[in-house]
Amino acid sequence: MSEPPPPISSSAMDPFEFLKIKLNPDGSLTRTYVFPMVPPSPTPPISEPSLSVDIPLNAAANTFLRLFLPHPPPAEKLPLLLYFHGGGFILFHPSSLIFHHSCATLAASLPAVIASVDYRLCPEHRLPAAYDDALDALLWAQAQARDPDQAHPWLRDHVDFTKCFLMGSSAGGNIAYFAALRALDRDLSPLKILGIVMNVPYFSGSQRSDSELRLVDDRILPLRANDLMWALSLPEGADRDHVYCNPTAAEAAHADKIGQLPACFINGYGGDPLVDKQKEFVKILEARGVRVEKRFVEDGYHGVEIFDQAKALALTQNVKNFIVSVLSQSSL
Repeated sequence: MSEPPPPISSSAMDPFEFLKIKLNPDGSLTRTYVFPMVPPSPTPPISEPSLSVDIPLNAAANTFLRLFLPHPPPAEKLPLLLYFHGGGFILFHPSSLIFHHSCATLAASLPAVIASVDYRLCPEHRLPAAYDDALDALLWAQAQARDPDQAHPWLRDHVDFTKCFLMGSSAGGNIAYFAALRALDRDLSPLKILGIVMNVPYFSGSQRSDSELRLVDDRILPLRANDLMWALSLPEGADRDHVYCNPTAAEAAHADKIGQLPACFINGYGGDPLVDKQKEFVKILEARGVRVEKRFVEDGYHGVEIFDQAKALALTQNVKNFIVSVLSQSSL
């Protein structure tokens, strides 16, 4: 695992340099971060616990899905997990090594078939573009379920489409939430979304939380970098109290829908500047009657599972426990 970056004083920190990005005159970004991209591994023998393959999602948006199939696959049909990677809406892809590796491991450990969604990045495609791409992924999954003869063989042979879960880390957790809200407006049958997994979900607000102030110089998500990512991601002219960013604003906008969401699992850490907003988000869901399983531990920080193998294993086990619990309840 890579080492997290060293601490840096906010007074001396250039958020563009920290994030390894440059804003171009046309509003696009030049991204120079060091995490490599890797190709899929569609056929054995492979050094990973899962096979993987890329398939197109939306040609007009130039998006794709990276499918992960446990190798060898078990005999029984598996849940389908739609996965949304992190990166503050502005960085990374399903082919980025850190997310490719985590999905390959997760698919084998659950086990499940995972479709990692290549959503469009900001600021070239500001929100809600990523939410539109998430809906594309849901409609793709529905199409696969409705016409198995035309479905990808991995899905036709190994997926139970009545057992679908959404999962995301950081910005991906935010996307999973809004994708689930959008799904409530659609009849996705025979696809059934049974649960949502949100690891360190990405929320904020104009008023600084105690954890943001306490961890202003956090080595993973310092406040100035956090502010910049939201400024590059939200619709032009919006502040951090926008519905896409502030969970309280989202509650007001979707008050009639939140209570219809399926079971949720939320994972967080005491050393994450976002932890207070994540706990606020949990309270909103619980107050609306959503079944919420939560795990907040003090030792850990934003994205710790990328750097700490023990934390990665613990997260995988907790996600597996949640999915097993939801599946047992759905079969009653």
